[in-house]
Amino acid sequence: MFHINEFKKLSGVSVRTLRYYDEIGLLKPVSKTEGGHRLYTNTELKKLQQIQFLKTIGFQLSEIKMMLESEEWDWSNSLMKQISYVISEKDRLSKIEISLRELINGIAIDGEEFRIKKIMDLYNNKDSKEVLKYNQNELNFKNTEVLGKLPQMASSDPDSLEWIALVGQLKKYMHLSYSNTRIQNIIKRMDVKKGEDFNDEDAFLDNLWDIRMSPEESKKYNLYPIDQEVLNYMEKAYIYYLGNES
Repeated sequence: MFHINEFKKLSGVSVRTLRYYDEIGLLKPVSKTEGGHRLYTNTELKKLQQIQFLKTIGFQLSEIKMMLESEEWDWSNSLMKQISYVISEKDRLSKIEISLRELINGIAIDGEEFRIKKIMDLYNNKDSKEVLKYNQNELNFKNTEVLGKLPQMASSDPDSLEWIALVGQLKKYMHLSYSNTRIQNIIKRMDVKKGEDFNDEDAFLDNLWDIRMSPEESKKYNLYPIDQEVLNYMEKAYIYYLGNES
């Protein structure tokens, strides 16, 4: 027989947990010492391993108790239900991951002015309405692959992160004149990157910018809400940059 402390070492389960399992009738010791210490055998060790396995794949202790006690338990049905539960949890966690990435990237853009309400609004908006698809004729893009290159707030790809960082840097230094060298260097990198990612898609980019400049249209296309002041500043800085380039 194993003293509870020895049993703890063999199983990797704490004494506190073993006592709790005893209290709820999930795993009873085979007997106790004169001093009241719980004693276990290999039979209880095997049962504990079963309990830990079933916990690992997501079953609750109350379910595990019934599963191990009943000789007529429908294991196939239980496992199928557990698969359905795991799939729903995977979807839920995927949404949480998207929200966390949007939180991180939202902070990169908005800095100290960032508010969690903005992400909550975006999250609720996605759940409450159909996400609109870009219409090729409406937005005048030549290659549908260009849509995959658009920056995504929930993305971790280097291109999206660079665009987000550039917008964040621009907002951070908005106290400077848009003709300032620092600002113009940011705009220059934006222009170079625009050529790298969206070559020969000028008509599409013009239409997309018109959408971005309209809060109503931006919301319609589920674009991340960038402050109008930032967009106006960016536009002026870009016009200045083009004037110098020409």
